[in-house]
Amino acid sequence: MLELILMTVPAVFLAASICYAYKMVALGRRTRKRAVLSQIAAFCMVGIACLVVSLTAFAAEPAAATPAGDMNMGLSMLAAALATGISGIGGGIAVGGAAPAAIGATSEDPKAFGKALIFVALGEGVALYGLLVSILIISKF
Repeated sequence: MLELILMTVPAVFLAASICYAYKMVALGRRTRKRAVLSQIAAFCMVGIACLVVSLTAFAAEPAAATPAGDMNMGLSMLAAALATGISGIGGGIAVGGAAPAAIGATSEDPKAFGKALIFVALGEGVALYGLLVSILIISKF
C-alpha cells in the first residue's frame, strides 16, 4: 500500500501544478514564460524528492536483503529515462523551429515541400535516437 502511495503522490503533485499554472496564465496573473519555468522547477523538485526517497529506502534496508545488482538496475533505468526524456525535449525544440519554417517555405513555393520535410524529420530523428539508446540500456538487464 505504501508503494502505491509513493508512486501516485508525485504524479498528483505534477498534475496539480500543471492545473494551477494553466489557471494562473488564463487569469493573467502569470506570463507563459514564468509558468513554464515554474513547471520545470516543480518537475526538478519532484525528481529530486523521488531520488532522495528511493536512495534513503535503499540505504535503510539491510545489506543482505539488497543485492548490488538492484542499484545497478535502478541507475540504468534512470539513465534510460534521462536519455529518452532529454532527447524528446531536444527533438521537440528542433521540430518546433523547423516546422513553421517548412510551412512558410511550402506556402511560398510548393516545390520546396520535400526539402522542408527533410529538416523536420531530422529534428524527429534526435528523439528516435534517444529512444534507441534507452532501449539498448534497458536490454542490458
